[in-house]
Amino acid sequence: QVQLVESGGGLVQPGGSLRLSCAASGIIFSFYAMGWYRQAPGKQRELVARIAIDGSANSADSVKGRFTISRDNAKNTVYLQMYSLKPEDTAVYYCNADLGSQSYWGQGTQVTVSS
Repeated sequence: QVQLVESGGGLVQPGGSLRLSCAASGIIFSFYAMGWYRQAPGKQRELVARIAIDGSANSADSVKGRFTISRDNAKNTVYLQMYSLKPEDTAVYYCNADLGSQSYWGQGTQVTVSS
């Protein structure tokens, strides 16, 4: 059974930092591209950052220079380090594992940026 379990969300003040983690089980983690998506209330789910199996990464323009995605294949975990958080970063953040023909999602973790 495939499981993606996100953690690390919470309430943070503007300008603060958080690190999200997503622990995967039931898949050969190193075979999958991993991504972080987010969905704010009333908006569509959008890609935040994605890291390929070779470690190359890309991110949305809105988070460039503030968020960094990384992966640890030995721990079957993908991370999203977030700095300089803004109120508009408030959303539920979802982890995704993608193999093209197969795609799995976590249950999401809430990130709220507010003073």
